[in-house]
Amino acid sequence: MPIDLQVGLKASVTVPGSSANLGPGFDTLGLALGIYDTVEVEVTESGLEVVIFGEGADELPRDSSHLVVKAIREGLRAANAHAPGLKVTCTNAIPQSRGLGSSAAAAVAGVVAANTLAGQPLDTEAVVQLSSAFEGHPDNAAASVLGGAVVSWTDVPVDGVTQPAYRAVGVDVHPSIRATALVPDFHASTHAVRQVLPSHVTHTDARFNVSRTAVMTVAIQHHPELLWEGTRDRLHQPYRADVLPVTAEWVNHMRNRGYAAYLSGAGPTVMVLSTEPVPDKILSSAREAELRVLDLDIAGAVTATLSRA
Repeated sequence: MPIDLQVGLKASVTVPGSSANLGPGFDTLGLALGIYDTVEVEVTESGLEVVIFGEGADELPRDSSHLVVKAIREGLRAANAHAPGLKVTCTNAIPQSRGLGSSAAAAVAGVVAANTLAGQPLDTEAVVQLSSAFEGHPDNAAASVLGGAVVSWTDVPVDGVTQPAYRAVGVDVHPSIRATALVPDFHASTHAVRQVLPSHVTHTDARFNVSRTAVMTVAIQHHPELLWEGTRDRLHQPYRADVLPVTAEWVNHMRNRGYAAYLSGAGPTVMVLSTEPVPDKILSSAREAELRVLDLDIAGAVTATLSRA
C-alpha cells in the first residue's frame, strides 16, 4: 500500500551546483560547488503550485513540466508514497544552462525532497540513480548528492530493456583547492553542444584522455600542483570551441597563464581550479568582457530537513 503523506508536511532541501568533466573526465568526473538552490516542498490538500525566485524565475515553467516537479513525482513513486497536492517553492542561485549543474541540482532536489517527505526509504545509491536518469549520465547529479568530487560511471545493460545503472563514488578534495567560475551571459544547450562531437576518436586521443583523467584523480586528492596537466583534454573541448568561441578564448587565456581552466560541463562557463586566488587584474578583465565571476568553495552533500507547516 502507498504511504499517504499528511497535509502540512514540508521538506526543505539545499542542493549544491556542480561542474562536470573537469577537463578530460567526459561524463565521468564531477565536482560539487558552493553555490546553492533551495527547494521547499509542502504537501497540500490538492493541486500543484510552483513558485520560483532567483535564477530562471522569468523562464522556467510553473506546472508539472518543471524538472523539480517531475523529480518529486519520480521520487514519490520510487518511495511508494502519495501526496494529494503539492506546493513547490524554488529559490535558485545556480545560473541556468551555464554548465554549473542547474538541471542536475533540480533533479536531485526533487528526489531528495520526495524521499524526505516519505521518511527516507531510498538510500544514497537510489537517489543517485533516480536523479541521474533525468540527464542520462551521473557526473553532475552524483556530485550534488555526495558532495566533494566524484568518479561516476554507467552500467549499460546488454538486453536493451533494463534501464542503465548510474553509479558513483566520492573522492576527497585537497583542502587547498578552490574554484573560480567565469560565466558568460548566454545559455548553452547540452544537446546542441553534444552534436558537434565526433562519433569516433583516434586511439592516440583516447589514450591521452585516459592518462589525464588518471592524473586528475590524483591531482584533486593529493597533488594540486598537477591540476593544469590533469585538466588537459582532447575528446570534447577542441570540438566545442567553434560553437563556444568566447569560452574557448578564455580557457586558452587562463591556461596560457598557468591556470587549470576547462569548459565546465557543456559550457559556456569557464572553470578555474587553483590553490591561490586568481589575481584581481585577470578577474577585472573578465568582468570587462561581460563575464560574471563566481568565487566558489568546494561543497558538501545535499541536505534536507522535515517540518510541518
